[in-house]
Amino acid sequence: MVALPHTASGKVREVYEIDPEHLLIEATDRISAFDVILNQTIPDKGKVLTGLSLHFFEMLDTPNHLVSTDLDSIKGLDDQRRTDLEGRAMIVKKAEVIPVECVVRGYLYGSSWREYRDGGGPTTEHLPEGLEMAESLPEPIFTPATKAEAGHDENLTEAQARATLGDDLYNELRSRSMSIYATASEYARDRGVILADTKFEFGYVGDELILIDEVLTPDSSRYWPADNYQTGTEVPSFDKQHVREWLEQQPWDKEPPAPDLPEDIVAGTRARYVEAFERITGTSFAQYGRKQ
Repeated sequence: MVALPHTASGKVREVYEIDPEHLLIEATDRISAFDVILNQTIPDKGKVLTGLSLHFFEMLDTPNHLVSTDLDSIKGLDDQRRTDLEGRAMIVKKAEVIPVECVVRGYLYGSSWREYRDGGGPTTEHLPEGLEMAESLPEPIFTPATKAEAGHDENLTEAQARATLGDDLYNELRSRSMSIYATASEYARDRGVILADTKFEFGYVGDELILIDEVLTPDSSRYWPADNYQTGTEVPSFDKQHVREWLEQQPWDKEPPAPDLPEDIVAGTRARYVEAFERITGTSFAQYGRKQ
């Protein structure tokens, strides 16, 4: 057992306090769909999320919350717990979280496509007419969302986001988010992967605005294999789409408990996460595990 104070539990992450200025964030192998945590885990999913976050925190030229992955520096972990956390935990700065998710979309897909198809809404208010599903947008768009008390995030219009954040902070978050997306999408494209959309979170450490949480993972981003992309059709992605599609075929009302996932769906989902890691980082996931 970890002897650190447990401060938060999310659908995927467990958060512990190391000291008043630092947190330990563990990415578990849990998976959720339709806001329900499923009974089965996806082996190594947490390591993929952590490994990709580390990769991009190192690559991106933007202040972030990462301090270290050196678990030996943390008092209160026994040997077994330290082994369990290897490759899936980060020591980070504790930040005052800005309660808005900074979503950037480069392609019209998912809930944004459905909104557009049905007449428009917060995420599509600035888009021209005549776009197709999965079409590359004329320019990436910034579509912030705020966490709902329960259920799905709530998309904000630009006016609502500016009212929530203030113009100066809105403009700064938009600028940083769009810049990170541009860098990451070009990087991914060079590796045969399309970054269709993604979301970032930011917070303050003192007066400094920094990037926090996970970044550019298959849980926070929609990655497509470029060789399977075609406008106007459904596009396979490197994330839990495989699970969602299976669940959609089951007689389930999307309320807990969820149906048990078959072994082949679990294995197929793990393979998609690992492929995302390997394509994007250019390294073997097995090597990442050994190095940790």
